Amino acid sequence: MAPKRPRARTRIEKDSLGTVKVPWKAYYGAQTARALANFPISGLRSHPALVRAYGEIKLASALANGELGLLPRRIVRPIARAARDVIAGRLDGQFVVDAFQAGAGTSFHMNVNEVIANRAAEILGLPRGRYDAVHPNDHVNFGQSTNDTYPTAMRMAARELLGRLEEEAGRLTASLRARGRAFDRILKSGRTHLQDAVPVRLGQEFAAYGEAIARSGRALGQAMRGIEELPIGGSATGTGLNTDPRYRARVLRHLRALTGRPFRGVADLREGMQSQQVMAQVSSALRNLALELVRIAGDLRLLSSGPFTGLAEITLPAVQPGSSIMPGKVNPVVAEMLAMVGFQVVGNDAAVALAVQAGQLELNVMMPLMAHNVFQSAEILTNALRVFRERCVAGIRADAARCRDYALRSAGLATALNPIIGYAAAAEVAKEAAATGRTIAEVVRSRRIFPERTLVRILDPLAMTEPGVPGRGGRRRPGGGR
Repeated sequence: MAPKRPRARTRIEKDSLGTVKVPWKAYYGAQTARALANFPISGLRSHPALVRAYGEIKLASALANGELGLLPRRIVRPIARAARDVIAGRLDGQFVVDAFQAGAGTSFHMNVNEVIANRAAEILGLPRGRYDAVHPNDHVNFGQSTNDTYPTAMRMAARELLGRLEEEAGRLTASLRARGRAFDRILKSGRTHLQDAVPVRLGQEFAAYGEAIARSGRALGQAMRGIEELPIGGSATGTGLNTDPRYRARVLRHLRALTGRPFRGVADLREGMQSQQVMAQVSSALRNLALELVRIAGDLRLLSSGPFTGLAEITLPAVQPGSSIMPGKVNPVVAEMLAMVGFQVVGNDAAVALAVQAGQLELNVMMPLMAHNVFQSAEILTNALRVFRERCVAGIRADAARCRDYALRSAGLATALNPIIGYAAAAEVAKEAAATGRTIAEVVRSRRIFPERTLVRILDPLAMTEPGVPGRGGRRRPGGGR
């Protein structure tokens, strides 16, 4: 006869719907246990940044209500200690509600309230599940609602994650600009429509990449300022019911002190809970950064294609073998990863957009979906930018000779002839060059259109990479020379 398996120890808790079994050692309680049963959806949990933000809100609220005499000090102290444990990550394993859960985030919010209440009871020497001393709703949640705390926590967490991303975008900007300076004297053929065009310098291309990321970083900064406005104090519908008139200002003061960030209240609490357009703005900034990254990753894959049958103007660092069957093959895997991350962020933005427009009357219940997608986008972008900078951009090398050869053979050089002989005549030169395989300079020389000295001056490809009109004077070569 097989031995009996020991029964898992549980405790019985009661909520407004009846009794619920809860694991004996769990800090969470009845409503969290119900959410676990109701929402076995994805296996994904709320982001640690959201957990920290909620811990900060609960700490700030307890302190504010204590100062206002609405909670006795004997309750404020253990709640504050428990909230600090949450902020420090010491209870992370207790936040178990699925990312796809009850609307507005009520399940996760009660998960937080129960964990803090039970930890506070433990601090007081009481068993978990006994709420007569510290109650999840009556004490931990005093003067609060899911409807004002969840959008507040969501914005605070997004602000934390966007701050990290903004820093990483700044580092990538600097790295791309450094490559631009290193490649500044390397002449190459420009390409439009993937066809030969007038010359540019490789450094100009990389400097432009750096500026594109810098612009995206500035958009992130603008989005961060928007989510620094918090709807805390709105309670259930933005009216502030069950809150002291002084509560909101005191909570915001404590949140600024706890986080070091310039959080402030929204101008209209009703708007702050009805509308989540600030999250749409955040998601849009993330999407736009992703679009730039996908474009740049595609350019690097094209420029490094080959090495013998492609453009091969640059070489990306070899970070791993590229094929399970073709020996010696090396693929642009970091750029490929960056593109995939970008595609994911674009998809996340579509989900956020649908969630933002789904608000109804006094509340948007789709906030957990917004939070999940915005947090994921910010995190994977932050990680992808760091890897891209360290394992790709920093090690890019250029084949200056190949770049210059392409530039000298480009039919785009004929563009410099337009102001001198006209578009139609210049087009004839370009067609002859394409038909014979000769360069533009060789065709012009054979036709004796200009003296050699004039030809060299007008068809100077390096000078074409700066503003100026051939034959009119004033054209400058890069570096200040004429």
